[in-house]
Amino acid sequence: MINEIQDEDNIGEELEEENVEVSEANEELNEENSEENLEEDYEEESDDENLPFAKAEVVRLMKQNLDSDKMIRERVKVEMNRFLGDVLKHVCKQLNEYPYTTIEYEMLKESTYPYTNIERINQEKERILLHLEAIKADCNALAMDVKKTLKEKDVVEEEDDFTEI
Repeated sequence: MINEIQDEDNIGEELEEENVEVSEANEELNEENSEENLEEDYEEESDDENLPFAKAEVVRLMKQNLDSDKMIRERVKVEMNRFLGDVLKHVCKQLNEYPYTTIEYEMLKESTYPYTNIERINQEKERILLHLEAIKADCNALAMDVKKTLKEKDVVEEEDDFTEI
């Protein structure tokens, strides 16, 4: 009986030591996580300051156009915002190339054409590539016909005809 009580006391002491070790480990993890969270919060705040558009508005528009089961990571939200800012800068750069002081709607349409008609542009590209392949095949066929019909013997005879004159 005394041995059982001593065993229980030993087990209790071991458990207390393990609890202390676990508590210390948890405190260390909490400190690390809080430091990481502070860094992430700082990065997010600094990112928000450098973004061209309000992040909430960009996210709202993304969610309207994505499936409802999609989740958007923070980096995607920030990069989409930056991408839209780059597109705006590019369009404005093209608008600045006009010599006029007033920007008209037709100018805007022309400057945004590559972005608004990308499907049509890609279809035209495919059509041109197919046409070029057909031209290439025609050229190859003509080259083979020329090689078959004009033999070296024919060329030599023609050279002889030219020298007789």
